Amino acid sequence: MRPPLTGPRPPRKEEPYNINERIHAKEVRLVGDNVENGIVSLQQALKLADEMELDLVEISPTAQPPVCKILDYSKFLYQQKKRQKEQKAKATKVVVKEIRFGPQTDDHDYNFKLKHAQSFLQEGSKVKAYVFFKGRSILFKEQGEVLLLRFANDLEDLGKVEQMPVLEGKRMTIMLSPKKKA
Repeated sequence: MRPPLTGPRPPRKEEPYNINERIHAKEVRLVGDNVENGIVSLQQALKLADEMELDLVEISPTAQPPVCKILDYSKFLYQQKKRQKEQKAKATKVVVKEIRFGPQTDDHDYNFKLKHAQSFLQEGSKVKAYVFFKGRSILFKEQGEVLLLRFANDLEDLGKVEQMPVLEGKRMTIMLSPKKKA
């Protein structure tokens, strides 16, 4: 049986910023809208923050002296999370679509897969086309390479070749990325 916990529990997550009494510098550079910018002692800065009923937050701990701001800490964290979420949403996600061929793919199947590749490139996805060699079909390496080069040539107006045909084990792959729209 575990002994009962005594005293206050430690915070679950490490706080990203030092606030109020956790700031250890003797002097701090105070910045912000509602205070006079300049270097003041830590006690003065804490007193100012207490008078305004706000928190003293260490924004840049590596500066000499550390840069601090008087603000509402929970509101500040909320805005930081919101900003990070917006940046994450703006980041582009690369989607890779795969198309599989056999070394003896006939024209109808080839054209069907070509249409799919065209739609993938138009929607902004990368296309990874590969020829899969099964059993003794590895003897037709040249046919596979010709097929992939023909595929890349037919998609020349929509995408550019990122990686020329490469044989990796039983697969010969080629990568195409969409061209940037002018």
